[in-house]
Amino acid sequence: MKILGLVGSPRKNSNTDLLVSAVLAGAAKNKHTTQKVYLYNVEIAPCVDCKACKKGDFQCVLKDGMQKLYPKIQNADVIVFGTPLYWYGPSAKMKLLLDRLRPFIASKKLKDKKAVLLVPSEEGADACNHTVGMFNMSLGYLEMTLISVLLPKATERAELKAQPDVLHQAQTIGKHIK
Repeated sequence: MKILGLVGSPRKNSNTDLLVSAVLAGAAKNKHTTQKVYLYNVEIAPCVDCKACKKGDFQCVLKDGMQKLYPKIQNADVIVFGTPLYWYGPSAKMKLLLDRLRPFIASKKLKDKKAVLLVPSEEGADACNHTVGMFNMSLGYLEMTLISVLLPKATERAELKAQPDVLHQAQTIGKHIK
């Protein structure tokens, strides 16, 4: 299986990055192919609601970094979405990515694919309800299945390095991807 990890944090080695890396490491132990993309290294323009993508031929009028990211997303069997919680929602880059998944609605090229959601936050799981709901609805609309969610409490930069139990949970999620 091909597992794509999308890191929606602006910082490398952040709590989000650590979680995505742990899931991918667990998946790699089962001989899955893994790849990680830092969304803050990808130019992603906001959707302009032109509706060109609704024709079903997978066209997006915006020519940016998504042109290289679309095939990676389409070819993945499982997509790991990692985002810090910012103002009770995903990071700006992760939200831009979600908005730009619209071509997959008409094309149905993500149908039956699986997803994992990782959201470290200062306040813990209860603060993530809105974000989890947004991903549940968005992924459902794309006909994807959210197979696992991990919502650890982590405030300081790379704090999860001191929480091996949480990183073990993330790695276990990766090991159980089938």
